[in-house]
Amino acid sequence: MSNSIHPTALVSEHATLGIGNKIGAFVVIEDDVVLGNGNTLLSGAILKSGTRLGNENKVHEHAVIGGLPQDLAFEAATSSFVEIGNKNTLREFVTVHRASQENHATKLGNENYLMAQVHIGHDCELANNVIIAPSTGLGGFVTVEDKAFISGGVMVHQFVHIGSFAMLGGNAKITQDVLPYMVCDGNPAHVSGLNKVGLRRSGFNMDDIRSLKKAYHLIFNSESKLEERLASLAQQSNVFAQHILSFIQSSKRGFHRDKA
Repeated sequence: MSNSIHPTALVSEHATLGIGNKIGAFVVIEDDVVLGNGNTLLSGAILKSGTRLGNENKVHEHAVIGGLPQDLAFEAATSSFVEIGNKNTLREFVTVHRASQENHATKLGNENYLMAQVHIGHDCELANNVIIAPSTGLGGFVTVEDKAFISGGVMVHQFVHIGSFAMLGGNAKITQDVLPYMVCDGNPAHVSGLNKVGLRRSGFNMDDIRSLKKAYHLIFNSESKLEERLASLAQQSNVFAQHILSFIQSSKRGFHRDKA
């Protein structure tokens, strides 16, 4: 199956294209781009050098993928990349910047949905099935785990880690890590409870949700030291509670707490 390329598109002869791609009007594909199979690039989308795009992705109008990092220390001769998996949707004016370090990559996994005007900074890593609503920005080196939901207008500080199934409320200011399975909102941001709606929609059973409620109360019980609370959390056998524990133990920025 051949590619469908609009006559106004500019496709470098030094780019590598798979098959079955639909490349719309005024699309630009620069040197050293690798495009897989079955992708759709709509009018004005730009894939810059160092972009690696998998299969069956849809890149909407005027998205720019692989732009230079917004890092004053970045040297233009640095060879770095953006690596995007399969079945992702990048809506209008999304920007994804390539990594700031030699031979490193900004990475998106599979089936992520980035709405209009989302910015993904250099060296970020998104896992799978992440949803990010319009006008949200992730600073450099942000990590987002599976099935997190980030609402519109959220600003995320560099080096922050957002846990799986976390839900970030609109216009939140995120300066620390966000624990998995939690709702985090506000400016300054605070945790307001479990993401119960998201957990139920994702098929978590009641036993798992009860275990996560217990974990939540252990973590945010201010009457004891954090070390003591984590020791109690370690006694829980539930796999999701253990994920929270390992997340906290690996946190380098600290994590957002409840409002109290």
